[in-house]
Amino acid sequence: MIDLYTWGTPNGRKVSVMLEECGLPYRAHPVNIGKNEQFAPDFLAISPNGKIPAIVDPDGPDGKPMAMFESGAILLYLAGKTGKFLPRSVRGKYDALQWLMFQMGGVGPMIGQAHHFLRAAPEKVPYGIERYTKETRRLYGVLDRRLANEPYIAAGEYTVADIATFPWIARHEWHQVDLAEFPNVKRWYAAVAARPAVARGMAVPQL
Repeated sequence: MIDLYTWGTPNGRKVSVMLEECGLPYRAHPVNIGKNEQFAPDFLAISPNGKIPAIVDPDGPDGKPMAMFESGAILLYLAGKTGKFLPRSVRGKYDALQWLMFQMGGVGPMIGQAHHFLRAAPEKVPYGIERYTKETRRLYGVLDRRLANEPYIAAGEYTVADIATFPWIARHEWHQVDLAEFPNVKRWYAAVAARPAVARGMAVPQL
């Protein structure tokens, strides 16, 4: 059984959704980032960067326990372990990987900054709010154009790219985006949200 160390954030929920989608048994261990539990020595031994999520798989590639941190790397590890949600064709695999990197390098960091300046900053900083909300909307536009002729983000099928991106779009109200303005994203969002494994994964950790 895989041990998942997580909290109720988009990055954490990427991995719980993936575990649910793959049908892998796991135990969720809440790491309360509001209380700085991510800096505890025991957790740093698993996740050296002091960030959630992280996993420990007792049945690693060589039969020995495998610890993993960084949400994108964990998704790829689980895809490799199960053979699921990463296309088998070379073209499809790299299409999914580039959109996964788009999430890791763009959607997550930029929307995360929008959340910070809109919700967490001790004072309103107009420059920060404008910069990151504008970039967030630009990224929504990229996704909307991509999804105009595609059922899912990459390779014509449901992949790690969708699993990585969905939990960030699930907080569209936090970053003040009306999905009605991006109809293709809205259609995709509804389709992914309807998946039972996604609903289960989005409810982790249960506190």
